[in-house]
Amino acid sequence: MVDHSFADLTLAALYDSINPWGPDDDFYLRLVRSADAVLDVGCGTGRLLARAAADGHPGRLTGLDPAAAMLVQARRRAPGVEWLLGDLHARLWQGDFDLVVMTGHAFQVLLGDEELRTALRAVRSALGDGGRFVFETRNPAARAWERWTPDRVREVTDADGRAVRVWHEVEGEPSGDRVTFTETFACPDWPRPHTSRATLRFLTAGRLTGFLTEAGLRVEERYGDWDRNPLTSTSPEIITVATPAG
Repeated sequence: MVDHSFADLTLAALYDSINPWGPDDDFYLRLVRSADAVLDVGCGTGRLLARAAADGHPGRLTGLDPAAAMLVQARRRAPGVEWLLGDLHARLWQGDFDLVVMTGHAFQVLLGDEELRTALRAVRSALGDGGRFVFETRNPAARAWERWTPDRVREVTDADGRAVRVWHEVEGEPSGDRVTFTETFACPDWPRPHTSRATLRFLTAGRLTGFLTEAGLRVEERYGDWDRNPLTSTSPEIITVATPAG
């Protein structure tokens, strides 16, 4: 599923300013450096694999994203990496990778049960023996969406030095484990603000484990933050490391 906030070239160019490199990127980069063949699902602007390539990663680096505008950014920053347009529904690998990652809460855009099952089966197929699937979702117990309010405005600078204001607004109450919200980008030099609407799914650790088990994956490790602390009810993240079962 394409994140419509970043399907536009102008907004895709802002992604890294809105989401600067942080401890989550450091966490994943350590994993990528230790793997020979890596698939980054929902790679976005490609900064994770681009950093690994710049550091001299000797193996296979493959980025997959359904948003062409994001891949424009990725190809500019690291033309030597394999960048693919599409999603896990359209690609089939058989044991090609020893690490598959989904960063930036990309896992949460998998909204339907069947969509999720299909994606996880594809991940399981892509993993070789001893491979790992690592991803994070926001812990629903932390209720992060309650802080997505219009008064919490962020200001970033685009490539031309213009100030762009960004804010979120949740639409009503969560519907089960799904939260729908709008994201608005405004710049004085634009004729009008850009607003997109998206829905994210907030699964509990137990439900995540159930879907993974069904797909033939086993939870090996689980953390509540990027310092690898144990998952608790107040942890902001559910960070999962899964391996092929059996």
